[in-house]
Amino acid sequence: MVELTYYDAWYKGSLDLHKNIGITLFVALMLRVVWRVVNITPKNADKSASKFEVKAAHYAHISLYVLMAVLMISGYLISTADGRSIDVFGLFAVPALPMSIANQEDIAGNIHEILAWTLILLSAGHGLAALKHHFINKNNTLLRMLKVMPSNNKSVRSTN
Repeated sequence: MVELTYYDAWYKGSLDLHKNIGITLFVALMLRVVWRVVNITPKNADKSASKFEVKAAHYAHISLYVLMAVLMISGYLISTADGRSIDVFGLFAVPALPMSIANQEDIAGNIHEILAWTLILLSAGHGLAALKHHFINKNNTLLRMLKVMPSNNKSVRSTN
């Protein structure tokens, strides 16, 4: 998207779609956070996990939520730096803040890019950790994440 020029036919369409998806994902993220706060989270089913792994998973999950929220807020600050609201799929508009700072679009843009790459890397690490649990530790963490099996099953190992 950053490679498109102002005169490219896809320039405005890609930006609008990006903003619309970002606002939609922000609403979904807020609903997910509320869901997580009001619902009991299951205990760690992997009894072989070290304290380091349990703490790393906890902080990685918190980091994912915070990164996503700040990433989307920085996108909002880029999009509304000129004082215009964001029209979301023609359904409603998200108004701009009544004030802005000097170079808001550039500052928020730099933050947005750094956070996007950080989120990509952290998500990849999260995925690799799930695969490690499945293929190396041979436990049901990945299956529980994917909701393939009931959470009360003890392991993916065969008893044969």
